[in-house]
Amino acid sequence: MEIEQERLAAAWRKMMPAVLHEGDEATVNADESDPSGLMITIRTAGHTGFSFDFRCRYVDDREVMVELVDADKYGRTIDERPERVQQLVEDYVRHIHECAQALQSITRA
Repeated sequence: MEIEQERLAAAWRKMMPAVLHEGDEATVNADESDPSGLMITIRTAGHTGFSFDFRCRYVDDREVMVELVDADKYGRTIDERPERVQQLVEDYVRHIHECAQALQSITRA
């Protein structure tokens, strides 16, 4: 991709609130280990205490590959296998893909 990584991360920071559930929060940073990647942390709304860290890597100018790195509850790492946690992960992966789609106008060469 032709877009500078920090500019891409800034665009994601602006767009993520529009694709997440109301009250959820996201932090987006450039992935220092991957020039085509972003690190995304999503914190759930309310008192659930869940936080999810994702690695998001551009495969091409419009497609991303998303990987769950870590899941926490109240700052402690949790098992990602329970169905409720898996549902949240799948939901957030979908939102990350929606954000990538919404930003195609800046990522297309």
